[in-house]
Amino acid sequence: MDKKVGFFKSIKERDPAARSALEIFLFYPGVHALIWYRVAHFFYKIHLRFIATWLSMLCRFFTGIEIHPGAKIGKNLFIDHGHGVVVGETAVIGDNCTIYQNATLGGTGKEHNKRHPTLLDNVVVGAGAKILGNITIGNNVKVGANSVVLKDVPDNCTVVGVGRVIRRDNDTSAANTVPEKCGEICQSCADGNCENCGSK
Repeated sequence: MDKKVGFFKSIKERDPAARSALEIFLFYPGVHALIWYRVAHFFYKIHLRFIATWLSMLCRFFTGIEIHPGAKIGKNLFIDHGHGVVVGETAVIGDNCTIYQNATLGGTGKEHNKRHPTLLDNVVVGAGAKILGNITIGNNVKVGANSVVLKDVPDNCTVVGVGRVIRRDNDTSAANTVPEKCGEICQSCADGNCENCGSK
């Protein structure tokens, strides 16, 4: 996606149900949450943390979306449906990212300072996905619904399940469409007769 595309146009490109900028502004809770976040983030940066937190809690009450005012968010983030989305204090989100409902950019409870993930540009986070800890999700990555990601993911990948990279875009070789040992995601491997990777 072109970084110069405007906010509402970028949403219309990603959501075929969006018919106009007015409809998006009035009826999309993800847009409302981002407005609340931008104001709260301003107060957070000038060390008025109580006001920032209060605004963040109001946002959660009205939209069902919790974005910590300390998070850093780039241009054209689209939170689709939105309810249940959680973005932690030290999370960083690049430009043109899409996050679906019930996704979490959270911590593991084992880290200090930078505790939450960094999403680079054009990342898609599926519904219910959990991306946890101080990790980096590369450009153009797609995180499947209900995935759990605990380690860095390189650019141009699709991730499903518990952090399994199942596809690298721009590379159609068999080695990159099926993991070398797919036993962690494939019941056939667990049974010892996987035709995809030859596991025994």
